Amino acid sequence: MPNNPDWLMKSDNDETPSKYDPAQPINNSELMTEAEVIQFLRIPEISNSKDHHNVIEHLKKFRGLPRIHICRRALYPRKAILGWLEKETDVGK
Repeated sequence: MPNNPDWLMKSDNDETPSKYDPAQPINNSELMTEAEVIQFLRIPEISNSKDHHNVIEHLKKFRGLPRIHICRRALYPRKAILGWLEKETDVGK
C-alpha cells in the first residue's frame, strides 16, 4: 500500500488528480493542525523559509493568525482562518 494517502481518493482507472478546494476540510474537521494550516495557506509554495513552523509563528505573532489551544496544542478553526484571510486581503492597495 502506498505511503501517500492520495490513493484513498483515486480509483485504479482515475488518472486525473483530485482538485484542491480550500473550502473543503482536508480531514473533515473544522479544526486544523499546524501542518494542515501550512498546506491550506500553501506556505511551501510561496515561502523560501526552510522551516514552515517559523512562518506560522510569524503569522501568529505579527498578523494575528487565529487559533485555539486545546490540551496545550494550537488548533486553527477553518472558519476563523477564512475570516482572517478576508480581513488580511489587500483590496485595491
